[in-house]
Amino acid sequence: MKYALIAVAFTLLSISLHAQQAAPTQKLKVFIDCTSANCDYTFMRTEINIVDFFLDRLAADVHVLITQRQAGSGGAQFQMIFYGQRRFANARDTLTMVAGQNATAFEQRDLMVHYLKMGLAPFIAKTEQASGVVLTMKVKEDSTKKNAPTKDKWNYWVNNIGADMWVDYNKNYLSGRYGGYYNVNRTTDKLKVSLQMNANTNFNRYSLYDSLGADSAKVLVKNSRFSFNHLLVKSINDHWSYGYELKLVGNSFTNYKSRLALRPAVEYNFFKYSEVNTRYLALNYGIEVRQNRYIDPTIYLKTEEIVYLHSIKLNTSINQKWGSVGLGVVYRNYLHDFSLYNFGVNMYNEIRITGGLSFYVFLSGNLVHDQIYLPAKDASSTDVFTQQRQLASNFAFYSEYGINYRFGSKLNNYVNPRFTGRSNNISED
Repeated sequence: MKYALIAVAFTLLSISLHAQQAAPTQKLKVFIDCTSANCDYTFMRTEINIVDFFLDRLAADVHVLITQRQAGSGGAQFQMIFYGQRRFANARDTLTMVAGQNATAFEQRDLMVHYLKMGLAPFIAKTEQASGVVLTMKVKEDSTKKNAPTKDKWNYWVNNIGADMWVDYNKNYLSGRYGGYYNVNRTTDKLKVSLQMNANTNFNRYSLYDSLGADSAKVLVKNSRFSFNHLLVKSINDHWSYGYELKLVGNSFTNYKSRLALRPAVEYNFFKYSEVNTRYLALNYGIEVRQNRYIDPTIYLKTEEIVYLHSIKLNTSINQKWGSVGLGVVYRNYLHDFSLYNFGVNMYNEIRITGGLSFYVFLSGNLVHDQIYLPAKDASSTDVFTQQRQLASNFAFYSEYGINYRFGSKLNNYVNPRFTGRSNNISED
């Protein structure tokens, strides 16, 4: 019996030692946070297989926060912040990259994965997987010229021109839109200039039938809109800037034959503008003069008028590994009558409470007391039913909420695209 117990003990010890020797090496655990950017998670997992991609940020060794902003060239600027956690606590690094205006989705995801590899390299170097990494430290032929002054034949001017159209049609309803646009802008760290022109028409046709199914009437609703926007902003320093906005708008829905507005303004950013991907808090104040021409006489019996306003805007956004917060507040009123005002707030929060629990909320609301453009004539039942014209209201509100709790496996390295083609999104009802 004694020898049997000794044999069992040796057997268990042998199994334990074998299990320890056969245990896989510990991979770097990575959590990718792309809530503020467009990322191709599938491509990341297929191109970087030396790490474990985790769905729980608290269980990861590295939390990678990726944010995205529009670049002056019309492309996208991405920022990657690598937060070390657990065994890499207090380690942090930041990488910034720019995808050109003509970069395809294929080129953009290649660039993002390239920088993701470089950012993860210092962390992987301290793991057992380091021996399996192959580094190529050769510079491309044209890379040696990157530090040389860049000459741009367009002098940083970027143009966009286009047209669009869509139609939704069935027996009872016809809806569509057609229009075109032209945008041009020039952005540097000292001066920002943009010009936008846009025109479109929306149409809706309703077919009404009697009790016998015969076509009794057709109602056509048509709204046209055009706009011209010009913006010029001059940088003073890391926190101050000034400039003006010039707008010309015509909109049959809101009774504007034309509205010409000029708004000089000054803005102060409490943080440096260079930190915009991580945090942003700006206060903007301006005086505005408008020349309004109306399609129909207004409730104040005006067909045209010149009015003066002042407005203040507060915009803030924070992107951190615990989530994202965005807030915009606008207040304006007419100087000839302070009871004519508009106060609006919009807020977006996405917060991760724990590793698997998160929630988001979007709120948008306005107190509306400045509808001086409303037509004096009463709205018909057709106007109300088809939303053919703007109706009087002293408020507008929209909200959206959501909560999500994920549990189960925290690991997600596998890619399986089966049965996910575009045809599977076609409705069959």
